[in-house]
Order: sequence, then structure tokens, then C-alpha cells
Amino acid sequence: MRRLTPRPPRTLRGRLIVGLLALLAAASTAIGLVTVSELHRFLVDKVDQQLMETGGRYAASLETEPHGDTRAQTVGTLGVTLTGGQVESAGVVDGDADDAIGGDTDDHPVFAEHLRAQLASLPIGGRPTTRHLGPLGEYRLVAQRAADGDTLVTGLPLSQVESTVRRLLLVELLVFAGLFAVIAVAGTFWVRLALRPLERVTRTAEQVSALPLASGEVELRERVPDENPQTEVGRVGVALNLMLGHVEDALAKRQAVEERLREFAADASHELRTPVAAIRGHAELALRSPEPTPESVQHSLRRIEAESLRMGAIVEDLLLLARLDAGRPLASTEVDLTRLALDCVTDARAAGPEHKWQLELPAEPVHVPGDADRLRQVVANLLANARVHTPPGTQVSLALRSTPSDVRLTVTDTGPGIPPQLTPHVFERFVRGDRTRSRATGSTGLGLAIVHAVTTAHAGTVTVDSAPGRTTFEVRLPG
Repeated sequence: MRRLTPRPPRTLRGRLIVGLLALLAAASTAIGLVTVSELHRFLVDKVDQQLMETGGRYAASLETEPHGDTRAQTVGTLGVTLTGGQVESAGVVDGDADDAIGGDTDDHPVFAEHLRAQLASLPIGGRPTTRHLGPLGEYRLVAQRAADGDTLVTGLPLSQVESTVRRLLLVELLVFAGLFAVIAVAGTFWVRLALRPLERVTRTAEQVSALPLASGEVELRERVPDENPQTEVGRVGVALNLMLGHVEDALAKRQAVEERLREFAADASHELRTPVAAIRGHAELALRSPEPTPESVQHSLRRIEAESLRMGAIVEDLLLLARLDAGRPLASTEVDLTRLALDCVTDARAAGPEHKWQLELPAEPVHVPGDADRLRQVVANLLANARVHTPPGTQVSLALRSTPSDVRLTVTDTGPGIPPQLTPHVFERFVRGDRTRSRATGSTGLGLAIVHAVTTAHAGTVTVDSAPGRTTFEVRLPG
């Protein structure tokens, strides 16, 4: 089972907030540690100063009085007299009324063996040291030599020091926790406010990315409002606005070139229709002449007629694409796709009897709104493409089905497939898989481009999926 570890925030806002809070936590921790340690050291120094001023008077008084001299002694003062390493007398000032009359049993502690060993090990005349004396808690102890040779141990408790330090630690924790919460809220607001210019840059970039820049006329009106070169975001805004201006100029020039190309294609196609028709007509007239004509001349006339027919088809295709590129509306009537598919397969079977043709139609007729002639051209081009680019004996299937959202027409063949490097470009103009065979069979490389253009004009889509042994073209039209 994988352990779930918290992921760091990915957004800049989240990283800034987390970093701000981390720095605050580190600073608060450092301040707390320094203040607590300094206060502890200061209070311990005060205890040591008081202990050195007290000296061994209280411990020495225990030898002459049962309760010792408690006057001017701090509550908790410990006095112990050691003779030969053994405790001769011991007393603690607890601040009760019985201190003046000898005290009770709590005023005369009894030390265990290991505690007596700690007391006996104290250096004579050295600096005060801290010892834990069992039930009495921690004490600062100092040992001195008496005139009679005994060891006088005097101590002051550290309970008040520890209590003061704990209270300071609690206060700091509460203050830092409240400060952490306030800065978390205020820091979040401040970071969000500081990043608003960057959000505006992001919003502008998203709006531009949503525009259809691939084709058509595009007007880039979006600009970043922040252009202050004295700020980092402002410099980004200036650079982005300059880039958008360059992109807008480039798109305008591209659109102008495309429009000129469309106009040229339309004009050239329109102008070529008449001379091509004239050439074809004169060739047909010459072939029908009753006068004897040499066989070589008749062959040339037949080739002129065939090539003029081919050129006429190219001109018509180019003119159709130019009209579709210009956005000219198509006719819109109710088209019976079932009848259309049946007629196209019948024509394809007649044109390619060496192929195996299969038709799959639903039980009920399928109707779509559109241009019947153009949709017929889509189906005929797909079937012709399968016939021309597959060897004899290939099975070609046309299937038609209706779904609640659209109508789907698929043409599938069992041929060798489309080369992978060619698949992304099959719907582009003048693209051929086999240039030699395409020219021999009369292919112009415009058939699939017309399929794509007509389908798009009908608000539909066309896709291709090809692999060796199976190639499928699917046309989806709104129902």
C-alpha cells in the first residue's frame, strides 16, 4: 500500500502563501526559543545571585536550632549539614506558621542514599549546580565548608523559574497561533491582491488561446491592461501586447493572401470552364466527322477528349472548393441518405465490378437536411477513393446508421491501408498516396478534400482510421 504524502501546492499563489506561513512559523519558533532560553538563563542567574548572597547561614543555623533561622529566608530554601558525607541535619522553609516553632515533618526532608551521594559530591566553594532532589524537585545547590569542618549545602528551588518559563511558553504559543491565523487570512488576501495583474495576463492569454486562429479572419482585440514597465507583471504585459500585435498583423496578412488565392482559384476555374468545354467540343466534333481520318489523328483526338474531360472535372472541383472556402451557403432540403447510398453503391459496382461491394442500411429510411448533390458527391468520392486505391478483389462496405445525436455513414475497405505518415494529411488538397498510380487512374488529389469541405459545410465531421487490412472513413452529419 502506497503511503499518501501531501503534495506541495502547484499554483504560484499557493506556493507564496505556504512560503509566507513557513517563514512566519520559522521566525516564531526562533523567537520563542530565544526568549524562553534567555528568560530561563536570566531567572537562573537571579537564583544563583540570591543563593550566593544567602551563603550557608540557613544550613549553619540548623546545627544550633531545630528549625534553623528562617528569618529573611526565601520560601523553599533548603539547608543541609553534612558530616563525613552523612546528613546531620536538613531543613526546608515552606512558609508555614510552624516554621518559627520548629516546623513539622515536611520541614525536615529525609534523603535517599543516591540523593545523599549527590549532595556529598557537590564541589566545595564552586558555582551553583542543578540537582533533582526527588520529591523536592529541581534545586540550585551550592556547598561551602563550615568552621568545624562540616559541609554546608544551601539550595533554592527552580519551581518558580520553571513555572514562569512555562507560562511564557504558553503565552507565546497562544500569541503565535493567533498571529499565524491572522497572517494566513491577511496573507492570502494580500497575495491574491498582488497577483491580480498576473491573473489579468493569464485571462488575456486564455481568451486569445480560445480564438480560432488556425483559419478564417481573426481580430485580436484582447490586450493586457497592465503595461507598467516598472513592474515585472507590467513588463510581461507589454511584451504580450507587442506579441499579440505582431500576431494580429501576421493573421491579417495571411487572411489577405488566402482571400487572394481563393479569388484566383475561383476566377481561374470559372475562366477555364469555357476553353476546356470548347476543346472537348471540337475534339468530339472532329471524331464524328464522316471524312476519313488517320488512326494516329483519331488517337490524338481521343486523348484530347479524355484529358479535356479530366481537366473539366478538376476545374469543377476547384470551383466547388473555392465556393465552399468563400462560405457560400449550400442548398438545404430533406435528403434521403438511404436512397442516395443505394444509388452510389450501384454506380460504384458498375465502375468497379472486380471489387466486392457490400451495403448495410437500416430498416427505416434516414433523412438529413442538406444539399443532395453535394452529399451525393461525398459518398461517391469515398467509394471512388476505395475503388481506386485498393487492388481488385478488395471488399468495400458502406454502412449507414442513425443515432439520437447524429447520422453516421462509414465506408470501410480491406485494402493495404494508408501510410501512417500520410494519414494526417489525407483531407488536404492534391495529396496522393501513390502519385504514379493516381495519375494513371485519373485521381486529382481533390476528392477527399471535397469530402471534408462539403461535410464541414453541413456542420458535420469526417475522420479516417487506417491500418493494413482495414481502412474506415466515417462521416457524421447532424440528424
